[in-house]
Amino acid sequence: MAKVTHLDINYKTEELFAAFRENFGNKDLYLVDELHGEMIDASSDSPFYGIFVGEKLVARMALYRKGEVEETYFPEYDDYLVIWKVEVLKPYWGKGYGADLLEFAKSFGHPIKAIARFESKSFFVKNGFEDLEAQNDDGHDILVWSPKNN
Repeated sequence: MAKVTHLDINYKTEELFAAFRENFGNKDLYLVDELHGEMIDASSDSPFYGIFVGEKLVARMALYRKGEVEETYFPEYDDYLVIWKVEVLKPYWGKGYGADLLEFAKSFGHPIKAIARFESKSFFVKNGFEDLEAQNDDGHDILVWSPKNN
């Protein structure tokens, strides 16, 4: 498994995200708005994690604690995680970096809700997530993973 690094909430991470976007080019997966929101809330822990190849950020995810409206999917748990976005630069697809990010998230031992964007549902299913056949308000698929099932 590749080393997953916790990314700080600072301007260096903003620069890394900007460089990532130049290589990835998908404005909907930019994560800078999320980063700016975390910068404003200085008391929050960084929800951002990444994998580097050399000095280059090649994969990243936003991993949050449950939000206010998440109880629908895990009524039996008091605490779980939400994977908001997982991204891997296209030249690094197929090398296991996305799966490594998911395994890192699973290592916390909490259930996980994932929001699948851009036809990534099959990626999550392949990595042990259950398709709830439901979508969020933006039309993205919702999947879950539970440590009880693994």
